[in-house]
Amino acid sequence: MTDQLDRLKTALADRYTIEHELGAGGMATVYLAHDVKHNRKVAVKVLRPELSAILGGERFLKEIEVTANLQHPNILPLYDSGEADSFLYYVMPYVEGESLRDVLNREKQLPVDDAVEIARAVAGALDFAHQRGVIHRDIKPENILLQAGQALVADFGIALALSAAGGGTRLTETGLSIGTPHYMSPEQASADRELDGRTDLYSLGAVLYEMLAGQPLFVAGSAQAIVAKILTETPVPVSRDRPTVPPHVDAAINMSLAKLPADRFTSAAAFSAALVNPAFTVADTAIAQGAAVARGSAKTRASQWILAVGLVAIGLGVGLTLQRGGEDPPDVVRFYLTTPSGHRLAVQNNEDAPFAISPDGQRIVYAAIDSGAAVSKLYIRAIDQIDGVALPGTEDAIAPFFSPDGLWVGFATEEDEKLKKVPVTGGPPITLADDVQNLMAGASWGDDGYIVYASSGFSLSRVSGAGGVLERIADESGVGMFWPSVLPGGQAVLFERCNTNCTEHDLAVLDVASGLIEVLVPGATRGWYANSGHLVYATDDGAVYGVPFDPRRREVTGSPVPLLDGVRGGLVNGSRLSVSASGAMIYLPGSAGTGVQVVEVDRSGGETVVISRVGQYEHPRWSPDGERIAMTVSGESGAQIWIYDIASETLSQLTFEGRNVRPTWSPDGSTVAFYSQRDGSSDLYWKPADGSGPAERVAEGEDTRNQGTTFWTRDGSWIVFDGLGEENAPDENIYAVGTGTDRTRQPAVATGADEQTGAVSPNGEWLAYGSDESGPWQIYVRRFLEPGGRWLVSTGGAGTPLWASDTEVVYRDYTDGSLTAARLEFGSAVRVVERTRLFDFRPFIYSQLAPMYDVSRDGQSFLVLRGDQDVGTDLQPIVVLNWFEEIKRRMAEQGGR
Repeated sequence: MTDQLDRLKTALADRYTIEHELGAGGMATVYLAHDVKHNRKVAVKVLRPELSAILGGERFLKEIEVTANLQHPNILPLYDSGEADSFLYYVMPYVEGESLRDVLNREKQLPVDDAVEIARAVAGALDFAHQRGVIHRDIKPENILLQAGQALVADFGIALALSAAGGGTRLTETGLSIGTPHYMSPEQASADRELDGRTDLYSLGAVLYEMLAGQPLFVAGSAQAIVAKILTETPVPVSRDRPTVPPHVDAAINMSLAKLPADRFTSAAAFSAALVNPAFTVADTAIAQGAAVARGSAKTRASQWILAVGLVAIGLGVGLTLQRGGEDPPDVVRFYLTTPSGHRLAVQNNEDAPFAISPDGQRIVYAAIDSGAAVSKLYIRAIDQIDGVALPGTEDAIAPFFSPDGLWVGFATEEDEKLKKVPVTGGPPITLADDVQNLMAGASWGDDGYIVYASSGFSLSRVSGAGGVLERIADESGVGMFWPSVLPGGQAVLFERCNTNCTEHDLAVLDVASGLIEVLVPGATRGWYANSGHLVYATDDGAVYGVPFDPRRREVTGSPVPLLDGVRGGLVNGSRLSVSASGAMIYLPGSAGTGVQVVEVDRSGGETVVISRVGQYEHPRWSPDGERIAMTVSGESGAQIWIYDIASETLSQLTFEGRNVRPTWSPDGSTVAFYSQRDGSSDLYWKPADGSGPAERVAEGEDTRNQGTTFWTRDGSWIVFDGLGEENAPDENIYAVGTGTDRTRQPAVATGADEQTGAVSPNGEWLAYGSDESGPWQIYVRRFLEPGGRWLVSTGGAGTPLWASDTEVVYRDYTDGSLTAARLEFGSAVRVVERTRLFDFRPFIYSQLAPMYDVSRDGQSFLVLRGDQDVGTDLQPIVVLNWFEEIKRRMAEQGGR
């Protein structure tokens, strides 16, 4: 040894003065040295001679150059490397501190905050390196140095250089292995040569575990026994022995230690974010599910584990035989979700699934309407309980979803368009964001702490689960975006992407950082990632499929297998289905296309069926003579305008191109105007009602960007419509476009608040509309296209006004769910003489965006849509527990994974 040291000193004398040995490890000996050129202390690491002899200098030095470019505050830089007198060496700064190993030897356990801070610093270094294609492969306390409170990762990329230079195939000749047994990932332990950054995340999770627990993740009497435990045993959560560890830290460690790389975080940055996100959680079963390292039968898995451990045992210079007994998978359990007597599940034709299941599968939240209530509210039910418990403050809630830890329920409010959350144990709701614009198209709370939601169906936005600034993360002109589902790690989002009229749709994935969008499954409507390693997706015919999926690469890796049929659809064919991380799910059975009936109701509530055939109808409008009905009908050609002839009971299609909704009749009944999305734009069009001519654009100039109601005045001079402000400003205004020679739009109401659903009185003098200028939506009237004031008509919240006569406005009252008539008196001011509750509107379809009803010319009857919950359809959702076992069984039966 003295001869070797003398040789080393001589070989490096012109550059480094070797002072003394600092320590020796499995692959290198470390010396304190003086950098002659730069007059500084350095650490010179010299590979063991037997390693140098096997690897060769040229290849090793070429590979190690990669690490020289890793400049990061938490990475100990590489100063130099070379070959001298057969010695391979590399030079790093001398750190006048101690390693994490030294600290753990002295302290055993670290304070939680200190341990998390160190782990996050290391994660920052790893994320920086991983983005540049460099994997450490040997994260351990010895390679984490602490200087002045700063964590520095040493030997970055050295193990990669060893492997790339030949160590992967010839290292066993030295009796050594790359990676330290206590911190090896399962894929390292099974001698997998295709490693990626997730192997470092496992090692970092093991280091953090030890910092908190005071002992390594797995303890055994020999290296081979440790390897066996890494491959076969499920880690015990650190919180079991140290209850002061916060649940989110415990969950983050658990996820980093998943057996399968696909079940870990997708990046070190996601791991770091989870460590400081109190909302983060991961299902208790996730690690247990990940224990099946290899796919196939229990016998095959046991054989592969024996082989894998044997390979590593050879590299460690030992022999080992391992056997593993299989465990019977849990039974798949199905049952109906029943609601208490007097409750009705709040399902409407144009809404998302009114339920969700918690990540651990132990709770269900659902929206229901009590027989004595005006609007729906949320109920939370434990799996082992019969009835749900109302969550206070959730009136008018739609589209519920759980936080990743299952402790919060997120939801939107339909009328005031707010995004809120409420504790599952009850308590006042917390508003996270205002003006989320039609969140019926779904939301998903990722494990990175962000809630991603579909805003008005044309973009994806996100906001922190703690509240804050809204951030738009995806927006394509003329492209619909619905049903987001955040993938593990929060770096990517599944969503439905459809064309202008949503006749064609695909399941796509968004990379949040880059904004890139890729289609995953053509023809699918929405999807979820199952921790079983599969993508679950639905189609518009009510079928549900599973397909093997790599969430890190975001790639489908196998063939689809049918899992379910007959799942009821909703807005834009979004199947009413909720899948949890633990393998539970809930869905609404029935036909994929929900249906409604068209009904005439008189002022006292008496009903007459007008169109008995159930269909997907919206926005019914009587023709001026009352003999025909124009309405939106959704079918194979998407949303189109159809004309129903009442006498002959025939339904004929009027529009064919694009997506066409919200019709309005010209006063003579010869023409129908409607809102159309085609050619990448959103505009107001009209077409002869008999189909004798083409559809033509009404407004001239800029894109009208209509959002809701269209209304043709009785004198035929104007069409009123809802639209966005100038340059696509977020506020909604009411505009009018002339039907004569000048067809440029002009504002009818544009105050800076949001205004919707404008309707002009029969005499053309007054405009009734909805506005949120005072907070909740209310009905106001003002002079049509004339300056002057405005007067409040409703009380307590209301929407979608229409005129029954020149002196009477009808609207939906939010306080009691009724259709209410307000009789007005006009003078220097407008005075409400009387408000009359006409009938309960809750059994009928309602939308804030545009009236889902119409008023007859004499004001005595109303055309409404009766929802499918009232035409004899069973609306009991089905809950399935341990569903992932069924997915895996179906895959095995049909040759999938």
